[in-house]
Parts: sequence; structure tokens; C-alpha cells
Amino acid sequence: MTAGELALLGRTAVHLRPAQVVHRARLRAQRTALNQWPQAGRRVLAAGTGRAAGPGWPAGFTPLDGTALTATSPPHWPDLATLAAGRIQLLGWTSNIETPPGAGGGDPRAADWRQADAPALWRFHLHYWDWAWGLAAAPDRAAARQVFARLWRSWVRSCPFGQGDAWRPYPAALRAWSWCGLYRDLVAGTDIDADFRRELAAHAGFLRRHLETDVGGNHLIKDLKALVGLGVFLGQPALLGRALRLLTAQLAVQVLADGGHYERAPAYHCQVLADLIDVAGLLSAAGHAPVPALTQAIARMRRWLGRVLGPDGALPLLNDGYQVPGPLLTALRPLPPSPAPLVVLPDTGLVRATAGDWHLLADVGPPCPDELPAHAHADTLGCLLHVAGTPLLVDTATSTYAAGRDRDYERSTAAHNTLEIDGQDSTEVWGAFRAGRRARVAGVKAAERDGRITAAAAHDGYRRLPGRPRHRRTWTLTADGLEVRDQVTGTGEHALTVRWHLDPAAVIRPGRGGVRVTTAAGCFQMTATGSDLLRIDLEQTPVATGFLRTAHAPVLACRMEAELPAVISTRWRRADTDPGSPR
Repeated sequence: MTAGELALLGRTAVHLRPAQVVHRARLRAQRTALNQWPQAGRRVLAAGTGRAAGPGWPAGFTPLDGTALTATSPPHWPDLATLAAGRIQLLGWTSNIETPPGAGGGDPRAADWRQADAPALWRFHLHYWDWAWGLAAAPDRAAARQVFARLWRSWVRSCPFGQGDAWRPYPAALRAWSWCGLYRDLVAGTDIDADFRRELAAHAGFLRRHLETDVGGNHLIKDLKALVGLGVFLGQPALLGRALRLLTAQLAVQVLADGGHYERAPAYHCQVLADLIDVAGLLSAAGHAPVPALTQAIARMRRWLGRVLGPDGALPLLNDGYQVPGPLLTALRPLPPSPAPLVVLPDTGLVRATAGDWHLLADVGPPCPDELPAHAHADTLGCLLHVAGTPLLVDTATSTYAAGRDRDYERSTAAHNTLEIDGQDSTEVWGAFRAGRRARVAGVKAAERDGRITAAAAHDGYRRLPGRPRHRRTWTLTADGLEVRDQVTGTGEHALTVRWHLDPAAVIRPGRGGVRVTTAAGCFQMTATGSDLLRIDLEQTPVATGFLRTAHAPVLACRMEAELPAVISTRWRRADTDPGSPR
């Protein structure tokens, strides 16, 4: 490790709580021990989990995975025929898990659950087993049960307890929840019933000693959700009670006063909200009244979600983001958006403004919680813009979690609608999930008067550069369009770049005094001015369209070399209403 890398690691670690470091060391020690002595570890961890017998889940409860996501068209999960052939398609990537009889010699059903050549995120999804809801939805119940039993047996043989990706806490938690839910339709009364229950008891022993308190966030919510599900399934009141106490404590940390999830990634907000809805539904079906903190958190999160959804109903892809399937988004039951032209979510750090058919969402919050930078992007003071329900300014979103060039770009300041100084990121994002020095936001203001909405904030994410530059952005939105003023204070000469990422379908054409942008909502004129000589460059950069999938999209880069203080102002108007536009 170089001195620079060591310093970057130090700037990342300084944000962690001491307890996180202790928990990480403990989990790594436990993993090392399980790799050496898996069966002994299984016996030790299973101690105290009780017998594998239990009532299972009540017949009146089906989790969201088994309702909203089995109704999608095309099916969200692989179907019976695909799984029967030993193939699994997840995240747009298909792989053979089993070798069909006669296709490779030797074992007629050789299984490869390790999938060493597949992306890490895909391997994790493989071990979630939520894809088996496609079998639960199959009309041929007998065939679905046979396929499930065959796949399950080969998984147990291939994935020794506590070893490999399958037994990292996060996939183990999702798998335990999936198996509890799938039991009634695919396992109950079959010849794997007793063994399946024993495996669930082993998962309970593993998870209660592997809670991801070193990471926290949505990972810990998933762990606790799984323990709630196992506590109900196995009929273990002590396990259920402990999980609910820990979950209630996490709600006070992770659900902010304005209803947003504290990781500040709307996609993960939806994931956590779905988890809480599932927990509340299971408790109610099992005859346990959900604690008030749980129902209150769900209500706040639904209100928040309704306020941030775009006018087209799509989820804003801030920080790490991916589109949530429409049926699941509907099942989360976001509350109707507020009719107010200005909505400020102060704890999350979002400002939503609407004027005429212009819709702005501005990010004026911190990039991440101090102790959890995993899903942060260097996008401070970025924004998204819709006109007439159509995206105009977009986020590049997330196509990969694998460390490398693509991940670096998607987390960078250059990948967002904000200002970059000297080619640097406003927050030192690095690796796959780390961040060193972070932008600190101050001076947030927002007001609406006579149809004119203004919002402003500043951050010091570039304080490490010579002259300690500070970026302040002011948005002004009216029914006629949007004006953005970027002011940079400090000293010295610096390279300033303001980028505007456009929808992939947008058509760009240079015009007099600016650029014409044509979208499904019409034709727009972008003009930019600076306190020094400014040029506008047209670039093509990737926008994520799914896992490992991107599309090229146009970007307008406004560049200026200037002595600080300096200002760049950008105006967006409809071309047919802007008197300065070409005709």
C-alpha cells in the first residue's frame, strides 16, 4: 500500500465508530474459524436455537417478494422451465447452475453454486433464493416442488456451513427469509421437510452471532428482519423478542425525522421500507401487534417516498440507485405527493420544487452517514429536472458494485449535475464502497413567492485544494424555466466544470448563444455565462440502464479557467418562449 493509499484509508477510517472496528474484527475471526471447522462451528452456533420444529409462518401472510414481484410481466423471477433446466437468470445475466443429464459426463447433475466467473453481486443474488418465488407461482405445483427439492439439495451439498459467498451474513439473511416464505408452497410435507427445517435452525444460529453491526444500515435491517422471520417460523419467542428490540433501536437511527432512510439513496429507502412492511405484516398475521415505532416509521417512509417520486412516477436515482420494479413500488403504497410548490426534506437534504410543468429535485444533504459511506456518490448540490413529466436532466445511476473504472465514474462528481473543481471529486469516493473526506453542506435556504422558487446551499468538499475553494449553488425555478448560479469562492486559479447530464433520448444541436435540446417534452434552450471566458463542450458518457448495462447519453460540460472568486450561470428555457433562441 502506498503512502497516498494509506492516507486515504485513514481519512475513511476516522469516520468509523470504535465499536464498528471491534465488530468487524470479531466477524472476521468467526469467519476464519468457520472456514477451519465448519461442522464444529455449526454445532456451537446452533446451541440455544432450540428444536427445528415450529409452527412456520401463518397461512395468511405472503411477503412482498411473493406478491408484487411474481405479478410482473415479463416475470421478475426465472420460471419453472428455466430452473428445471438448471439455469438461472438474474439481473439480466444467465448462468448454468446444474449440468443437465448427458451434457458433460460424470455426475449427471453436477452443480456449480460457487459461480466463480459471475459478477459478485450476481453471486449474492443467487444465494438469496428469492428467485424461487418463480417456482412458488408455477401452476404445476408438483413439478415446482421437485425442482425446488433438487436445487436445494445440490445447494446444501455445494455450500458448506459458514463458507463462501453463500454464508456471508447478508445473503444468509435474505435466504433465511426467502426459505421461511417458500416453505408452505414448496417444502411442507415433502421428503426434504425435516432437513429443511434443520437448515433454518442453523441459519438462526448463524445470523444471531453474525449481525452486521460493523456495517449497519440496510444490511443490519435485513439481518434483523431475517431473525424476526425465523423467530416466528421456529416458534422461538426469545429470538423474536431480541430481534424486535434491536430492530426498534435501529429505527430511531436509520429512519430520519422527515421519513427518509439515513443512507440517502432512494432505492435503498424502498428496500428498507419493504422490509419494515414485511415485518409488520408477518407480526400481525402471527397475532403480534407491531410496536408503534414500526408502524410510525412505515408511515413516515411512505410519506417521504410520495414526495420524492418524479412526476412520471419514477424513483430518483440519487447515490447508489436502480429502478425499483413498478409493482413493488405500488405495493409500498407511497402517499400522494404534497400539492405545495415547494417541499423541503431537511433531514435527508432534498428540495422538491414545482413551477408550471417544471419539476426540480435538488440534493442539499450530506453524501452519507458518517459511519456508512458504502452507497455515497460525490454528487453534492446535484439535481434532477423533469419538464411536462419527461426527464431532462438525469442521474447516471449505478450499473455495477465491482471496484474499478466504471464504479469510480458512476460515483464521481463528473457523473452528476453539479460543479467539479480541478477534475476532483467533492467527496473522496474510492474503492467500491468507501469515502474519505466528505463534502459538508451549510447555509441551506429555500423559499417560494409569487410562483418563483429559490433554493440555495454551499459545501466545502474542495477545501483540500489550494485556496480552499467553496461552492455555493442557487436554483431559481419559475413556470418559464430554471436558472442555476454556481459561485466558487476562495483564492487562486482553478478549472471549473459544470456538467448537465441529459436523457439518452435527447437530441443536441448548437444554437445561437447556447444549445438546443430536443426531448419528448419539446425543444429547450440552454445558455451559460461565466465571470471569465467559458466554453460549452458536448460529450457522450454512459448512463446505467440495468446491472452491467449502460447506454450513451449526451452531456453538456460548461468549462472555465478562472481566478477565484468566479461564477457560472446556466439557464434552461423552452426554445419557443426564449426570445434569445434561434428559430
